[in-house]
Amino acid sequence: MPTIIFLNGWRLFFYANEKGEPMHIHGKRGNSECKYWIDEENFELFEAFSYNMTPNDKRQVKKIIFMNFDYIVLEWKKYKESLR
Repeated sequence: MPTIIFLNGWRLFFYANEKGEPMHIHGKRGNSECKYWIDEENFELFEAFSYNMTPNDKRQVKKIIFMNFDYIVLEWKKYKESLR
């Protein structure tokens, strides 16, 4: 479960055991968790789930993901390749 970004208390990471799922990122801060599907081609995010998150939490984590979008996509591809 590599952490790729730690910013403003948010830890953004991938799980190693989610084979076959489309590109996505998990986020966790304290008791709050989320998962966002990433549409690389259209530069979009879609909430897969969130737990114990306020609207402000959601805005904050989405902003972090968008600010680091290219880096997250690159890390996803490198990580998935390393699992082969």
